[in-house]
Amino acid sequence: MNILPILALQNIKNIEMKKFIYIQLIFAFSLSTFASEENTNSLYFDSNPFYKYTYEDCDFCGCGSSGGGMGYGTVGNENFIGLRYIYQSYKSRDGIFNNSPWVDENFNTLQLWGKIPVTKKLSLTAIIPYHFHNREFINNTTQRIDGLGDISILAFYSVITPVPDGLFENQQSKYKHSLELGGGIKLPTGDYNRSNNAGSVNPSFQVGTGSYDYVAALNYSVGYKNWGLGFMTNYTFKTENNDEYHFGDQFTYGVNLSKVYNTVKIDKIIPFIGLAGEVFNENESYGLPVADTQGSVLFTRIGTELSLGKLSTGVNFMLPLTQDLNSGNVEANYRLGLHLNYTL
Repeated sequence: MNILPILALQNIKNIEMKKFIYIQLIFAFSLSTFASEENTNSLYFDSNPFYKYTYEDCDFCGCGSSGGGMGYGTVGNENFIGLRYIYQSYKSRDGIFNNSPWVDENFNTLQLWGKIPVTKKLSLTAIIPYHFHNREFINNTTQRIDGLGDISILAFYSVITPVPDGLFENQQSKYKHSLELGGGIKLPTGDYNRSNNAGSVNPSFQVGTGSYDYVAALNYSVGYKNWGLGFMTNYTFKTENNDEYHFGDQFTYGVNLSKVYNTVKIDKIIPFIGLAGEVFNENESYGLPVADTQGSVLFTRIGTELSLGKLSTGVNFMLPLTQDLNSGNVEANYRLGLHLNYTL
């Protein structure tokens, strides 16, 4: 068990949130222990060769724009429709000076999302987010914004699809490979308000970017028996909005290790652990660079998914290992994701 998330929980001030996260982490590992006792010799890959390992990526600027923050799919990567809730905790300086006070920022997102098959190799992924964000100032006043966020639509094409005996037909192999290439668009359906940035160095306190943004993505995964290792990367090309503000392009990457357990009482349990990082370029306003708006962050992540029949649910907890956001004027505390899906 990765001890980093447990140690970092001491930095979370909200006692109820801390208790909730402890319960989720204990739940995740108790399930994996139960599964290993129930069935330590999973035959899942033999019975379902098309199982693939991917993982949810993260997106700092997405806390106020795409609402993704945790990506476009699940660890199990089935075709599905469902609901996902994402909570992200940040703090940022209320001003541009070194002695400016810190502001606690809470980003909440509820998403209707899904992965819909079009052909055997082609699928469409859509995310429709609704945001309700708030931040608390040092004088105990608060600011709240809410509304429909930016809708994302992507298409993924399976270049390599696992088959029962290996990478290609008639090839014997213990490994199952998968390669997906994708691309899509984020629509400016969420409101962008310049006044939300007044006095704050965090331009992501928005429900939308107000711009058309374009995404190129790649997912590669390899499975051995009931183990899976996944790699992903995507790049978001961002454009200027009607208020002449341009969020910087963003590069996202990650790796995820997971294991499938099949049980009598629960169809499938997948505990996972991994790393996810993001790098974003400097923003521009009226065509001029906005100082201290670039940055990077690397997260460790831990969680689990379980499925019973057509229903699946999961929890995902992320903590920063290292970060340099907006020249140190913005700090990510942690992220938490919960989802409930219906498998198609």
